[in-house]
Amino acid sequence: MEPLLVICPQVEENPRLAAVLSHALEGRPHVKVQHPDALHPVTGQRVLFAVSLLHGGVNLGWYAMLSAIRQNGHFFDGCRGAVLVDGDGELYTKSAAREIVFAANQAGCAFMGAPLVEATGSLENFHIRAMLRHTDYLSAYTACARELVDRLLADTAPVREHPNLMVLHASNRKTSNTIALWERMAPRLQGRVDAQVVSLRNGTVADCNGCEFRTCLHFGEEGRCFYGGVIVDEVYPAIGHADGVLWLCPNYNDALAANLTACINRLTALFRTTPFYDKDLYAIIVSGYSGGDIVAQQLISALCMNKAFRLPPRFCMLETANDAGAAVKLPGIDERLAAFADKMFST
Repeated sequence: MEPLLVICPQVEENPRLAAVLSHALEGRPHVKVQHPDALHPVTGQRVLFAVSLLHGGVNLGWYAMLSAIRQNGHFFDGCRGAVLVDGDGELYTKSAAREIVFAANQAGCAFMGAPLVEATGSLENFHIRAMLRHTDYLSAYTACARELVDRLLADTAPVREHPNLMVLHASNRKTSNTIALWERMAPRLQGRVDAQVVSLRNGTVADCNGCEFRTCLHFGEEGRCFYGGVIVDEVYPAIGHADGVLWLCPNYNDALAANLTACINRLTALFRTTPFYDKDLYAIIVSGYSGGDIVAQQLISALCMNKAFRLPPRFCMLETANDAGAAVKLPGIDERLAAFADKMFST
């Protein structure tokens, strides 16, 4: 295995991150890239993005690197990544992290489940982890960074001979562009992937009400949730059986549809007892005007960073189509659908 590639612009300006990173990398062969001019496309490497967010959540060196990555759709072909973000305030660490993951993923980088360790200025976000480890916030942060590097170096993609795919939507089949694209793509998967389509459109999907931890754990151990309904009856069994989940996501005001959001929130009970680390996350996102990247980043933070789904390279299709039926008429759409289908479960 090649040395770990560590992309860490302006890390010397953040003594806390520099010390944590030094501990995380101790004994691991690695190469640091600290200046934008030193960053070049790579193939098949393990990549750790270690970004300091000083000066109001801004890192100019990283933004120069981000520009280069966004302009080359093959910048990280065959790579696997993880992210370490350290900020000087309580804001911007998560938004910066999901922007990093989205850009790198679009450029060919895969991410393991839960690929982020973030540190806010106060380190208050390590309260629970420090309590569980019987230590202080900084020690918990340092240990989590070390574990992140360990997991990145050990990460391997699951091998599946005939994978199962769950397709999840909350749209009207007659007018939905996302469903139309799925139905156009589905024949490409026949014989290679078993697909089960679950609709959240019919009936009310109760959102998570934040049950006390022991209550949530109790129901999760039984494969249930206090609120029941389609989430428990159909979604839980389908996700438990699936090797990957394809989310069909129309862009509603630069956000996921309400039923899809409620579904994500309700996965907490299942996640407490059923690991998602070996399940792939896919999405077809259709915007009427713009903003598909915002929806993609919502999926990344909710399902990859928080719920620990794996993120395959270029996990989502992003299309722009307004009128019903317009998506399947887009120039080159059949070629893009074929390419997306062919690479599902390929890494």
